[in-house]
Amino acid sequence: MIYKRYGTALHSVVTNFDSKALNEIGFRRDRQKTMTGGDFETGFEHMTTHELATDAEGDVQDETEQLLLERLEARLDELLGALGDGEILLVENGEGHDWPKTRQQMRNVVVEGENRLRFSYGMSPPLRMGVYRPRSTP
Repeated sequence: MIYKRYGTALHSVVTNFDSKALNEIGFRRDRQKTMTGGDFETGFEHMTTHELATDAEGDVQDETEQLLLERLEARLDELLGALGDGEILLVENGEGHDWPKTRQQMRNVVVEGENRLRFSYGMSPPLRMGVYRPRSTP
């Protein structure tokens, strides 16, 4: 399960990656689970942090950006699949100061004697996902 901080609470979220949105890399609360920051701090311990970044290149702007987002979601799904019993993922990027954003570069290329645009997409900064496990109680 993926969690994201909203104020002092953590809410379960689902991905909301959309190339047509202003904030392409987003998460939406699914209202499944919520915990206070205090409960999280006492109940979970940090294991690792993964920095996820992808890129894509193509001839159609929106399709290329969507490909980048699909690749990012696939990497996130891999992390979710590797979680152990009771472990969670936490979005560690903060809204407003280090939130990941897609970055576009265009260049002209000649294809069969015609000028075409070629789009390259990357993201900066990477999406940081922390893996947390329940604290063992002595």
